[in-house]
Order: sequence, then C-alpha cells, then structure tokens
Amino acid sequence: MFLSVFDMFKIGVGPSSSHTMGPMVAAARFLATLRASPFHAAGLRASLHGSLAFTGVGHATDRATILGLAGFEPATYDAEAAEAALVAIRTSRTIQPPGLPALRFDPAADLLFDFGPALPGHANGMILRATDAQGDVILQETYYSIGGGFVLTAAELIEARGAKANAPAAVPYPFETAEAMLRMAAASGLSIAAMKRANELKFHSAADLDRGMERIWAVMRDCIDRGMAGSGILPGGLKVRRRARGIHEALLAERGLNMTAPHTINDWMSLYAMAVNEENAAGGQVVTAPTNGAAGVVPAVIRYYLDHVPGASASRVGEFLLTAAAIGGIVKHNASISGAECGCQAEVGSAAAMAAAGLAAVLGGTPAQVENAAEIALEHHLGMTCDPVRGLVQVPCIERNGLGAIKAISAASLALRGDGVHLVSLDACIETMRQTGHDMHEKYKETSLGGLAVNVPNC
Repeated sequence: MFLSVFDMFKIGVGPSSSHTMGPMVAAARFLATLRASPFHAAGLRASLHGSLAFTGVGHATDRATILGLAGFEPATYDAEAAEAALVAIRTSRTIQPPGLPALRFDPAADLLFDFGPALPGHANGMILRATDAQGDVILQETYYSIGGGFVLTAAELIEARGAKANAPAAVPYPFETAEAMLRMAAASGLSIAAMKRANELKFHSAADLDRGMERIWAVMRDCIDRGMAGSGILPGGLKVRRRARGIHEALLAERGLNMTAPHTINDWMSLYAMAVNEENAAGGQVVTAPTNGAAGVVPAVIRYYLDHVPGASASRVGEFLLTAAAIGGIVKHNASISGAECGCQAEVGSAAAMAAAGLAAVLGGTPAQVENAAEIALEHHLGMTCDPVRGLVQVPCIERNGLGAIKAISAASLALRGDGVHLVSLDACIETMRQTGHDMHEKYKETSLGGLAVNVPNC
C-alpha cells in the first residue's frame, strides 16, 4: 500500500472532494476512454446514484459532472470559464469536449438523479454513457467516488478490494498499519516523516517533492487568507453568512487590550479552519486534507503552529505534511475517509488525526507520541455522523472543522505530555471507526435524510 502525500493533499475545487472533484475526475477519465475507443459518439448521458443523487445539487455534483464532460479538471479549474461553458451547454444542448466532436447533451434530460438503491460498490456511484446517432449506448462505465477525490471504476474497485491490494508496496518502508509503522521506525531509528519521505523518493525527485509540498502549503495558506478577507452570504439558499472576516477583525482588535482570556486561542484555531471551509463552501480553490469537507483542519493546525507557537519554523511544514499523509494513508487503507461510507468521523475525524500527528511531530514528538496523538484525535470523533443541511457543505461542516482543529491540537498536547504508551492503539481506533461506519444508518452518511439535515429548517 502506498499513497503519496500528493494523493492525500490534492489541489482542487469546492465544495466537496467526493461529490464535486470526484465526478469531475470521473468525467475526465470517461472522455479519455472515449477518445481511445473505435466508436463514433454522438451524445453523452450521465446518472448519479446513492449519496451523489441525494446531496448532489447541494454539493454541485451536477455542475461538476457537466463541466468534467466539457473537459474541466479540478487542479486547473477556471471558475469564469466554467460559468461560460455551463451557459453555452444549457443553451445549445451540446457539449464540446477537447479532442472529440460536438456531442448532444441536454442537462435537463441527459443528467439523471437516481434516488433508488445505491450502486453495489460504494455509496457514491455514477454511470457515464456515450450514445450513437440513434441514441443507443455504445460505451458505458461505472465510476465510484470513494472520498478525497479518489475515483475507481467498478472493475478497479473489485481489484482494490481483492488480493492484489494486499501486496506490499515497492518502497523502503511499506507500512500498512500503525503497528508496522512504529516497528519500522524503531528498527530504522527514523521518524515517521523520514520514512514517508524515503517512500516518496521512490517516485519523486527530492526537488520535486519539496516543491510540491511547498505548493500544497501555499494553496492552503492562501485559502485561509482569502477566507479571512471574504464577506457576504454563501451560495445554496441557506443564507449562511460568512463569519471568518468578522472573527478575524475582532481578534486583531483585542490583541492590544491585555485583557484577552487564555481560551481566546481557541478562536484563532477555529478562525483558520472556518476560513478554509467558507472558501470551500463558496466553490473556491482548496486542498483535500484528506477531503474538501474536512479541508480546514490540517491548514488551521499548521497556521496555529507557525503563528502562535514559539520557535516554530516554516522549514518544518514539509515534515508536518509527510507525517499527516502517513497517518491519512493508514486510515484510508484500513477504513475510509469518505463521509458517504463512514460518516463525518471518516472526514473530520481522519483530518484531526492527521493534523494531531503532524503537530506532534514538529513539536518534537517520538513516533510513539505521534501515533498516540493521532489515536486521541480520531477516538474522540468516533460515531460522528455526516448530516449536512440541504446537502450543502456548510452546516454543520464549517464549524465542525474549527472544533476538529481544536481537538487535534489538544490531542497532540496530551500525547506529548506522555511517553507514547497508551491503552487504545491507533489501529484499534481505525478498525472501530470502520465498524461504526458499517453499522451507521445510511441516513446519517451524507444523504441529508437524517440528523440536523431534517431537524433544521432549510429554507
């Protein structure tokens, strides 16, 4: 099992990695298959299933699918060009993918929200079809958006769950569990970040790895800054007011009063995370960490470290990201980072574990203390449901990231007060999260059919 730091932290577009980025990526993959096929297509169709159908409009899944079929991709997304393309497609009822002829596509008729049973492979399923001049299907593929912007075809999903997925990765430190990670760290004398870096260097040059991580943090940092400067009402109809700017201005005004309560530091932590998730809710550029819905936790904790911890150094951000990615990879491999699969414990809980581990590492923690920090953070998100009001990544998602950041920092601090010896292992906690997600009722897993989504007026 090997998941790169660039798999866990992907630059993309809001509001959802699984519901926005994933469908856009799936559409791009379908276009590539269509270009390589011997068939001559005349039209396109798409159907959304499971969670993609139930919360698709709130997560902009319809827009993402259409734009993906038009050739847009998350990493290079241009909002202005996207809006122009949507208008042209809806007016002409045709779509012009790069490298293909103009194809019939009427969004009102050719994009179906199927509210029946989910597809068998995953809660986030979609089927893309190409048709000939008579409207007969000549090419069809099923895709699953499995969280964090990761997309698999139906065949790939079966393979990933089979024996081949259990083959050790061809890297120096092929840990698939936290127990193996700690064992390899003890044997090698290396930190978790150093082992992760050695694994990354099998696929990237040192210069490319460092530049890539610098780019990840730059996008995260800029997202925080844009969020703290933004104002107005978030899109979607809930009339949620952006709050980060007002909180930031109030905190700055209080700095010189010498009367600030110690707990005010919690407001700074929440501010950074909420700024990111307000940008995400507005459809801005964010970094999956490990998902869009949980994108605020890791950057908030890094910003807290850099701006509020004495002796902090920007040169250690790469170490933070590598450590966090190692923990995120273990969680994804053994459980899930998808809210549609395991609830918000898999999103904000995983993000908090990653952030706690990263902070513990840059504060000088041993591998055992880092693992303990991740476990504490994840343990205290167990059972958290995913119940977004109106399917929007706004309520309770924005504030939830703020509290996730606070929990992550508290978890790192607690772990560093100990020696790394603890009762509940990270592996046991991850397995508990997986089992809890399996047992959780579907209405609490990103379908907006239960919880706050049905008990809060959404109009």
